[in-house]
Amino acid sequence: MDPGRVVVAGASAGGGLAAGVTLMARDRGTPPIAAQVLICPMLDHRNTTTSSRQYAGEPGVWTRESNEFAWNAVLGGLDGDRVPAYVSPATAEDLSGLPATYIDAGSAEVFRDEDVDYATRIWAAGGQAELHVWAGGFHGFDALFPQAGLSAAARETRTGWLTRTLDAG
Repeated sequence: MDPGRVVVAGASAGGGLAAGVTLMARDRGTPPIAAQVLICPMLDHRNTTTSSRQYAGEPGVWTRESNEFAWNAVLGGLDGDRVPAYVSPATAEDLSGLPATYIDAGSAEVFRDEDVDYATRIWAAGGQAELHVWAGGFHGFDALFPQAGLSAAARETRTGWLTRTLDAG
């Protein structure tokens, strides 16, 4: 294994975990992570974005209510300032020093705005992020409908980014 080519990746809640692991690795001074791939990541327990309000109720693969239920299960009663950024990465005050980051989300999903904000904050901290918001995509679109053109484009773009990123390193 090449320790200079470690990539942390995850989708949905796994994307949030990947972001938290990357923050923790940075803060604890572990061997550096080469890149993180965050696929429609669940990053913010506060559930207060415009997109979280837009995608409330039915229908929906993942709604505001589903999100609230999941965060309550994860947090087990923690709230406010007691929620660690390693669990809810959107609450991290400092996003500097993160590896190259790929983030994608659908335009029609709960996590859209928190994912856009996370990428924006990485840029503001001087980091490198590539962000894709897939028009008409909903949460998990590429897994639920893998043969759709949009899904193929999302996977091809993600794979291309990862190849370029690892080849550059």
